[in-house]
Amino acid sequence: MAFSLIEQQLPDLQPYAEFREELHAHPELSNLESETAKSVGRKLRSLDGYIVHENIGGHGVTAVFENGPGLKVLLCGDMDALPIREQTGLPYASKVTQIDTDGVRKPVMHACGHDIHVACLLATAETLARLRSSWSRTVILVFQPAEEKASGAQAMVDGGLYDRVPIPDMVLAQHVGPTRAGTIGIRPGPMMATGDSFEVTFFGRGSHGAAPEKCIDPIVMASNAVTRLQTIVSREISPGEETAVVTVGSFHAGEAENIIPDKAELRVNVRTFDSKTRDRVIESVKRIIKAESQASGALKEPQVEPISSFPLTSNDSTVVAKLNKTFKNCLGKDFDSGFPKNMASEDFSVLATSVGKPYAFWILGGTDPEKYDEAEKKGALGTDIPGNHSPFFAPVTQPTLGVGAGVLCAAALTFLGKENGGSRDASSKANA
Repeated sequence: MAFSLIEQQLPDLQPYAEFREELHAHPELSNLESETAKSVGRKLRSLDGYIVHENIGGHGVTAVFENGPGLKVLLCGDMDALPIREQTGLPYASKVTQIDTDGVRKPVMHACGHDIHVACLLATAETLARLRSSWSRTVILVFQPAEEKASGAQAMVDGGLYDRVPIPDMVLAQHVGPTRAGTIGIRPGPMMATGDSFEVTFFGRGSHGAAPEKCIDPIVMASNAVTRLQTIVSREISPGEETAVVTVGSFHAGEAENIIPDKAELRVNVRTFDSKTRDRVIESVKRIIKAESQASGALKEPQVEPISSFPLTSNDSTVVAKLNKTFKNCLGKDFDSGFPKNMASEDFSVLATSVGKPYAFWILGGTDPEKYDEAEKKGALGTDIPGNHSPFFAPVTQPTLGVGAGVLCAAALTFLGKENGGSRDASSKANA
């Protein structure tokens, strides 16, 4: 199928652009996406041909379009936002705060682009409905909650996802990133890292700030641990053979400058691509935490509690090979078939691995092309272009929305289109 047909059948994207801006202005944290899910459900029910299911695994929403027997393709997009105070200056910037599941009120921002994901998938839903005479088999759409907590996909599976929708033959998804808008990138094999997070509590003995000799200072204890944790990657990981990241993203201790507290809390994140490296790095994290506590004379061993665990995202080579042909036809030079591995993490693969099916995941560029080209020319992509989870991350609505919806349709039609049994159902050029 020529991509021109997909372009012709794309709906007016302005309502989807407005929907995206509305989502961006009113984000919701993981496991709290109730209004987002309701908005998605209303839109899906307005489209002819879809069977809609809601409240799966929390706020998960699905839509199924059965268009004949045979292959089933699942397209996934996530809905949740992050506890970040937005600083983009956009006219539709979030000013929202929300009480998180831990009882703490936090600022909320779509700092990972999930508003784009929702808008793209909804536009894809309408486009595929319009194209129903050009494809057959079944499309399953999943709007997933709680991706940022690495729990949403598993919660949907545990919540009876595959009791309500057919088991797919493959799962496909995309994620907006700080690359140039209008581009996409994919690779076979490892695409996104595993991600393991831990909450660490160091126990000391509090005292007056004027009498430090009476305390066992947990701030000093934890500070030393933060410094030494950085040596895991620099001194224990082979730079030529392994990849790992260890990040301390949260440090909390005490309430006043003249009181030495009795405990300090860290949140530690580990990213790897290899199971052996992962196990070794996590063991090193625990070893250092315990040793720093002992070195400080702590009267109680530290606690290391897991918070979340993202699986490795490793694209199926056969699925990617077919998508490569489609995406090359769609985007030409704006498609990268050897996209670099990404140290960020995703949990959508659980939707496939839980039922033993293959999957593929690609990156959708979201940075304003002029800004991207200017930063690239200066050699300042790493400093001038905000990335995901930044308070300044602001993917442009277009061409991101059009390209995102277009390539999702083309990806689905690669396997579902009627032409040659679906093997060539894709596109020729993309500026959706």
